[in-house]
Amino acid sequence: MTDLHAHVVAERAALAETLDALSPEQWATPSLCAGWTVRDVAAHLIWPHEHGTAKMFLNFVKSGFNVEKFTTTTAQGDTRSGAAIAAAWHNVFDSRWTPPGGYGSLAPLTDTIAHGQDIRRPLGLSAAFLPERITTVLDFLTTKKATSGFTKKGRLDGLALEATDIGWAAGSGADVRGNGEALMMAMLGRRAVLDELEGDGVALLRSRL
Repeated sequence: MTDLHAHVVAERAALAETLDALSPEQWATPSLCAGWTVRDVAAHLIWPHEHGTAKMFLNFVKSGFNVEKFTTTTAQGDTRSGAAIAAAWHNVFDSRWTPPGGYGSLAPLTDTIAHGQDIRRPLGLSAAFLPERITTVLDFLTTKKATSGFTKKGRLDGLALEATDIGWAAGSGADVRGNGEALMMAMLGRRAVLDELEGDGVALLRSRL
């Protein structure tokens, strides 16, 4: 894709339509991120854009360099209501902040799409994604760089991955097939989507999540 940031902005706007329509009960629904509500996921998404890299690093140090503790503390430490977080989300559409590591716009694109699905799926909501956006994220998730913050090292080893709806494939070994969005979520460690995938490699992937 020629202008990756433009795609990030578009996905943020699409997620805003979802967040703006949520009821208090929906905000309190458990998300696909273990231990986090829908509100927590939205708070996690917006936090770095409001606070920046310096404060992010400071909080990371305070957490003892524990990524899970850092993300949970910052997300759940934001005590705003879901509606307030949704309103604030509109202010960061064009944010060009990206996490350290040289990910560029690949990180916010991946985060916005995946965390959007962490929110939508438990609520029974759907979203349509441009094939090129899902393909871009899938390509990224199969890189070595992605193992430093998005997929665990070794998770995809020995697997032949295929997104049957968008003509994407990567890797070799035991087959794991399904639509691109479900495949992406599985690659990111979401066990809830595994029943939507097929192939003799699904059991192996399940054992690694």
